[in-house]
Amino acid sequence: MAATAADVRRIAAAGKIASVCGIEGGHQIGGSLRCLRMFHALGVRYMTLTHNGGPGWADPAVEKDGRWASSAPNGGLAPFGGAVVAEMNRLGMVVDLSHVHHETMAAALDASRAPVMFSHSSTRALCAHPRDVPDDVLVRLAENRGVVMIVFLSKFVAGEFW
Repeated sequence: MAATAADVRRIAAAGKIASVCGIEGGHQIGGSLRCLRMFHALGVRYMTLTHNGGPGWADPAVEKDGRWASSAPNGGLAPFGGAVVAEMNRLGMVVDLSHVHHETMAAALDASRAPVMFSHSSTRALCAHPRDVPDDVLVRLAENRGVVMIVFLSKFVAGEFW
């Protein structure tokens, strides 16, 4: 397990694959920055702000029932969502924008003072899934020095086959 960038480099130099602990969905912190800090103390180093369905403070790309989210009622991030991003930056946790609404991508990039990532997304130019990253966000991501890690699941890279 890797807890720092130095750990990742050391493990990779030894010819091994580093693994970093993360949380899938901001709902896991139960609306509590204290809980976020506890997860960090336990070794968590990144968190996706939403999953399917949002935590109430960050807008998801897809609703809990699987429907594509037609709007972003928080404008991407509610004030508490901005506080979550700020606390993650302070702790050294990476903000993961996979699963979030386009407006959340923009709001998180506005709020973050550190590089962000998309741990398992694709590009919307290749596949028009709402979870995928549109070109305007890719430009901002380059400016942020963030990364997109491509997910190899057909519906995110080629669309549905039925």
